[in-house]
Amino acid sequence: MKKKVLFRADDLGYSEAVNYGIEKSVKDGLISSVGVMMNMPATQHGVDLLKKENIAFSQHTNICVGKPLSDPKRIPSLVTDKGYFKPSREYRSAGEDFVVFEEALIEIEAQYHAFIRLFGKKPDYFEGHAIASHHFFKALEYFAEVHGLTYSGLPAGAGPNDLTSNDSFIIVNNTKVYLMMESMQADYDPYHSLEKMLDNLHEDGVDMMIFHPGYLDDYILKHSSLLIPRTQEVAMLTDTRVKEQLNEKNIDLISYKEL
Repeated sequence: MKKKVLFRADDLGYSEAVNYGIEKSVKDGLISSVGVMMNMPATQHGVDLLKKENIAFSQHTNICVGKPLSDPKRIPSLVTDKGYFKPSREYRSAGEDFVVFEEALIEIEAQYHAFIRLFGKKPDYFEGHAIASHHFFKALEYFAEVHGLTYSGLPAGAGPNDLTSNDSFIIVNNTKVYLMMESMQADYDPYHSLEKMLDNLHEDGVDMMIFHPGYLDDYILKHSSLLIPRTQEVAMLTDTRVKEQLNEKNIDLISYKEL
């Protein structure tokens, strides 16, 4: 029986360079599920690069970079006095979760309607850009339930950057999905992370690795703490030796559409 693996790329729309890296990871590589940041200036550019590809697209809900799609006056807990989202470092350094649940829902809904306008359909799956806010992820889960969306959240008790255990899992469409994301680790090597996952595949579900492939430009250098790992992931995901390795191990690469 084939074991199933899902490779997911987040952050389409973050910048044009990130878009090009994700495009290559889809067209020349192993990515078949892509999360779209709906509020960014480069969102349309990224979608135009990939809209003809037979892949799953999600609303990669973002509340820590760029400007909101809703009125900043309605979501004061999420924005600075200049109307931009509070950066992720403010979430990390905060002593308590300052996100107001109801305000998070307002912005989630604005980005949801933007997704539907852009794609003409609901997201194939639904999740959020990693920040340290329990209230934000509870709002995502609630919104997904109300609107009948395929929610891909976090394992119980895990933070968005704590997905290094081989046994952390969520349930997506009644399927157990084991999550791994190590790109934030100081000694990160995507090849080593892949080997770690492949050496510990599960029989009772799907193993998923979350990537942030991309190239670097001025915007991403100024607005993201995740830099070189993005380029390393493009290289690994488009490495023909990796594809051959998966074939040799009789592994079935799937997307969220197949969960």
